[in-house]
This record gives sequence, structure tokens and C-alpha cells, in this order.
Amino acid sequence: MSSSSANSPPAKGKLSTIEGFILGGIAACIAVTISNPAEVIKTRLQLQGELAKEGAVRVYQHAPDAFVKTWRNEGIRGLQRGLGPAILLNGSRLGFYEPFRRGINELVGRRPEEQIPLTSVLAGASSGAVGASLGNPLFLIKARMQAYSPALPVGAQHYYKSSFDALSTIYRAERLRGLVRGIDAAILRTSMGSSVQLPSYNFTKNQLVKRGILPDNSTLTFLASSTVSGACVCVVMQPADTALTRMYNQPTIRNAEGKMVGALYKNPIDCLWKTFKTEGVRGWYKGSTAHFLRIAPHTIVTLTANDIIINLYKRVRDSS
Repeated sequence: MSSSSANSPPAKGKLSTIEGFILGGIAACIAVTISNPAEVIKTRLQLQGELAKEGAVRVYQHAPDAFVKTWRNEGIRGLQRGLGPAILLNGSRLGFYEPFRRGINELVGRRPEEQIPLTSVLAGASSGAVGASLGNPLFLIKARMQAYSPALPVGAQHYYKSSFDALSTIYRAERLRGLVRGIDAAILRTSMGSSVQLPSYNFTKNQLVKRGILPDNSTLTFLASSTVSGACVCVVMQPADTALTRMYNQPTIRNAEGKMVGALYKNPIDCLWKTFKTEGVRGWYKGSTAHFLRIAPHTIVTLTANDIIINLYKRVRDSS
């Protein structure tokens, strides 16, 4: 592709890479604001009874109980803990997907706009891995901020005044190593979720339209496709998500070599194994109800809003 064609304005009806990134980011920001309270609840349920046998004291009985207690004791501020870093993270991840998918299609000799399951999965996993790698410090402080509760604490507690205070506190104590802590778990979790989120959405939408079940570019089509996508993400990602939360939130100690290391887990596989040994498979799926309550509306709003925003933007841009 020549430099002149790369810099030329997009054809009518098509989006440039920058336009796709910005519009995808806006959709994700709207979604995360709505879904963040459920993620706070999910995080706390995943940490409750960490590495404890049956019979451990339960602060929260279930997701609705955790929601009510958090609201009653901490208000809206408690339910929206970690919102700042969450917005930054989700905006960038969705924005990476479409450029990656188009690039991979071109690499294998297919048309950029063509929806191919394999290249879509690769693009989803790649965009998720890049987002997780670049955003690991934000993932880290988001999990710790969501876990913190002055009223009903579960797991290790880390108090930070703001996102900047969290980043600077961690850096002062552990330098760069502290900010990349858990990056392997973040890549695993986000790659698994991203590998199915957008591909399952696009596949479902294409099938609904192709078979004449629902019309193209209708809100109902977007909603149905998003619902299927959310269910796929929840099933695939839950164990890795639990491992990520626990690795991020675990306390740190200084080892014999003078390095700060996690006190409970060495890596995500070690976390999953220890969780399984003490809590069984149910330990992997702690907070799964809250996770679905988070991921379903988040996926529905993200992908539905993404298509609606793109269509509105195209109409405005192409009519001028």
C-alpha cells in the first residue's frame, strides 16, 4: 500500500483506523460506567474465602447481598471504585480490535471488511493481549481499588487516594516490577475474553442477517448478538479472571534475593492450582453471577453502542 493511499481520506461508508479506534473507545467508556458496580461486586466475591476450606466466614452471601451491603456502607462511591482506570482500559482494547482484524485479513490475502472466524479470533486475542500488556498498571490498581472496603474488607486491602496515588505508591515501593505484577495473568485473561467477544458477536450478527431472522443494522440485531457474545465471554474467561484478581490483590513480601514477590502465588497457573486444591472448581467460579451481570450488560452496551455510534457517525460524515 502506498503512502498516498494510506493518508487519503476513507472511502464513503468506511472508517479509517483512527475513526474506528476513537468510536470503539467511546462505546467502551459508556459500557464500563454502567457495568463497573457489578465488577466491584465480582472482585470482592472472588477474594472472599481466598485459599480457605469450607466453613470459612462469609462477609457476603451472594452477589445481591454484596451489592446491598456495599451500597449501604459505601454508597455510589463504593460501587464505582476503580472507575477511572477501568474507563481507560476498556476504551483502548476495543479500539485496537478493528485495525488488527483488517490487518490480519490483508496479511492472509483476504478483503479487510470480510468477517472470517479465524482472523477475528486472532484479532480479538491480539488486541486483548496488547491492551493487557500496555494497560497492566491500570489493571493492577483497578483490581486493588475495587477490592478495598473500609466497612467490610475481604482479601488483602490496599488504600489509595486516587489512580495517580496508586501508581506512584506502587512505583516507590517496588519500582517497575510492581507495576507489571500479574501481567502474565492479565494477558491470559484478556486474550481469552477478547478472542471470543467480538468474533462471537460478529458471527451471530452475520448469521441473524444472512438467514433473514433479523434485519441488518437494527438495534434488536445488535442486542441479540451482544447477548450471545456476553455469555460466551463469561464461560470462557471466568477461571482466568479469578486468577487475575487474586494475583493482583495478593500481598507482597521481600524474598531472600531482596526482590518483592507475591506472598501467595507465583503465576496464574500456580494460582489456579492452589485455588483448586483448597476450594475446588467452585473456587474458580466464585463471583460468576456477578461476572455475568457485569459482562453481559457490558458486552451488550459496548458492542451495541459501538455499532449505533458508528452508523450515526457515518451518516453525519457522509452527508456533509
